[in-house]
Amino acid sequence: MAQLHFPEVTLLITHYNRSRSLERLLKTFADLQFTFGGIVVSDDGSKPEHVDYIKGLHEQYQFTLVTTPKNKGLGNNINKGQDAVTTPYTLYVQEDFEPQAIFAEHFIDALNFFKADATLDIARFYAYFSYPYTKSYGKGFSEMLFKPSPVYGNHLKFYVYSDHPHLRRSNFLEKFGRYPEGVKGDLTEFRMAASFIQNKGRGLFYDEYTTLFHQKNSSDEPSTMGRASWRESKNPIALAARYAYLRYKLLKWTYEVLYKKH
Repeated sequence: MAQLHFPEVTLLITHYNRSRSLERLLKTFADLQFTFGGIVVSDDGSKPEHVDYIKGLHEQYQFTLVTTPKNKGLGNNINKGQDAVTTPYTLYVQEDFEPQAIFAEHFIDALNFFKADATLDIARFYAYFSYPYTKSYGKGFSEMLFKPSPVYGNHLKFYVYSDHPHLRRSNFLEKFGRYPEGVKGDLTEFRMAASFIQNKGRGLFYDEYTTLFHQKNSSDEPSTMGRASWRESKNPIALAARYAYLRYKLLKWTYEVLYKKH
């Protein structure tokens, strides 16, 4: 396999207490012959044994480790990691993802799109669900189209930004502001999505969004994010409650995006 060198791109990885997952991610990129202009690992106050393990990986993988003495949350972790990036583009990946062999081809396509169109801000490579309103852009990507009217009633339209793997310009924080700190991860993500919409961000979404990365959650290092069980229940009462909740969320988020500065 030929080496794939991307000198204009920094791989930014956020990490918290999952050092073996981080090692697997770094190894997978190395096995795929990816090299970058830099690699930044931003750690969110992990336990000492994990930090020590990460430091032991440095000689093999050559990355910049950015740490904090205590856990400060997702927003702080991304902010300080992005601050350490010096290249024009950032490939952001959380430590529990693993790129697949076909990722290389589509990453190159996305990078070329960015170089050809200076108005593009983000290219998303993974999601739990398809973005609801799009138009074809090319080579398997679609452009996300945010529809502000509540007539477009799919609440997933607000997720024009996501913390899942994506390519972005490294001046992202200058255009959309820094991530909010001191709040839960879900709220951090939503507020950045709201700022992305308010500041007229443009983003691409890979149509076959489950094929480029796999999210790996082993029993030894399970996901640190959880969701309320009622949101996933098939019980009729729970389904009715979820429908009412989503209608409320649609109206609330529409107000926040249109009239509240983030």
